[in-house]
Amino acid sequence: MIYPLVRELAVDGVPVTVTCRVLKVARQPYYRWLERPVSERELTCAYRANALHDAHRDDPEFGYRFLVDEAARAGEPMAERTAWRICSTMGWWSAFGKKRGRNGKKPGPPVHDDLCAVVDDHGRVRHRFVADEPNALWLADITEHQTGEGKLYLCAIKDAYSNRIIGYSIDTRMKSRIAVNALHSAVARRGDVAGCILHTDRGSQFRSRKLVRALNRHHMVGSMGRVGSAGDNAAMESFFSLLQKNVLNRRAWATRQELRIAIVTWIERTYHRRRRQARLGRLTPIEYETIMTPQAALRAA
Repeated sequence: MIYPLVRELAVDGVPVTVTCRVLKVARQPYYRWLERPVSERELTCAYRANALHDAHRDDPEFGYRFLVDEAARAGEPMAERTAWRICSTMGWWSAFGKKRGRNGKKPGPPVHDDLCAVVDDHGRVRHRFVADEPNALWLADITEHQTGEGKLYLCAIKDAYSNRIIGYSIDTRMKSRIAVNALHSAVARRGDVAGCILHTDRGSQFRSRKLVRALNRHHMVGSMGRVGSAGDNAAMESFFSLLQKNVLNRRAWATRQELRIAIVTWIERTYHRRRRQARLGRLTPIEYETIMTPQAALRAA
């Protein structure tokens, strides 16, 4: 499950080194895997899984018995037991999980001004999380989820122009390095980002000296929301809500590694390339960047 994803991302321009570092896999076994042909059984299983996933994405409330019928109509017939095994492995069930509560910690003082706040005609402070071009405004936040081995943390960075997750870092501890690594991942993918605004909440990871130095090194500008206002970073909250419903809360995760793989797979395969968004004119983030800014998308792929 890991190496095909590494290969797909490499074709799209994501360096193998970056992908292997995020997934915490060695590169040499991946290159050895490339030399072995994929078996017919593995291809058949992949086609069946894709058909089930497409049906599940279109109708999230369907159980595996209904998904079997939809997959058969798409040209991939299989036994119900086979569909159950695939759906069980991937966590494609017909019920959404419940939302998590907050940990009650108070945010610290800001180290940046709030550059996304605007005052409306009634004197109320609103936030505008839109951009007219790539690399003008990035949004970042951190979420966590429990596994059988302990918690796993994800720091993701979204480009407000296309809603694409341009950088992320997954770690077992929520230290400043998770935010720094996510920023380095985004810069490695995007290239020249001088002048770009990175808007975050007031979490200690985003107020750390390491992240401030990283922003200065890349000539970026920091921005922070107000205390106790969830709407100040609503765009990232909506992404994490989707991630929870489609991945995190779908099943119980025995190991951190399997959850890590599921997160990366959903972001790169589903959210970026298959999930169409109304704000983007019913296009996916990748399609939107390719159509609206083909040269910029080509450099950033």
